[in-house]
Amino acid sequence: MKTHFKTIVVSDLHLGTKGSKAKEVVRFLKNYHCENLILNGDIIDGWQLKKSGSWKRKHTRFFNRILKMIDNDNTKVYYLRGNHDDFLDQILPLEIGNLSIQKDIIYQSHGKKYLVLHGDVFDSITTNLRWIAYLGDIGYTFLLWLNRFVNHYRRKRGLSYFSLSQYVKNKVKSAVSYIDKYEEELAKMAKAKGCDGIICGHIHKAESRMIDGIAYHNSGDWVETMSALAEDFEGNWQLIHYNELDFARSTKDEKVIPLKAPHKYSEVSFFGSNDNIILPPSSFES
Repeated sequence: MKTHFKTIVVSDLHLGTKGSKAKEVVRFLKNYHCENLILNGDIIDGWQLKKSGSWKRKHTRFFNRILKMIDNDNTKVYYLRGNHDDFLDQILPLEIGNLSIQKDIIYQSHGKKYLVLHGDVFDSITTNLRWIAYLGDIGYTFLLWLNRFVNHYRRKRGLSYFSLSQYVKNKVKSAVSYIDKYEEELAKMAKAKGCDGIICGHIHKAESRMIDGIAYHNSGDWVETMSALAEDFEGNWQLIHYNELDFARSTKDEKVIPLKAPHKYSEVSFFGSNDNIILPPSSFES
């Protein structure tokens, strides 16, 4: 069972919002250690904090966990700016000890080079369709059931039949095509910069696959998916889903022991020479 990785990537925590799973990500980071931690954007939701969001103690505990990782494990932390924490633009770039705050980076490992950025450069593609990331089979089945009641209501009022399920189905197809386009465009960007892969977040859809010879990795989010990307010491990447892990808690909930190994995505593993990790800022400009 692996609990120590070379690099872990998390994104889209949206701290400051009600939906943020701050406790879960802290619990995860207590058990899955790494030499490098990449916080790939939308960690703090500055947009919501300006409106109706609120900062809780559990949100502060996330940063306490990060500081402990730096102090106790000498973890190098890279905080990349997302669209919801664009307030970081005021201080970029900034390096304080093992903490580096950047817009994007080039990550090199085992002879492979990855462009790492939040992914909001293509926000126009996904802004109006992000809800699709939360629509699963259960939700779709529910809409099929609801369709009967919608049309019963419409018949009583002399209205024509309306296929709610078909409407949603068309939206699903449209959204899927937009997400595919998003992933393809990021892969093209990585290829144009001479990289072997792209690591992003933003659309709240965890994914690891090859696109036209480019490794596409999306770490998902900690609002619904609760997922992270992890690279082992052989250069293999995998997605880890919090809900697939078995945890045993102590009475004080201070120590959590993982009982089950994470699912491994061997189809996106890489191999090569054991290069040292180099994480210089990239020259990417959106």
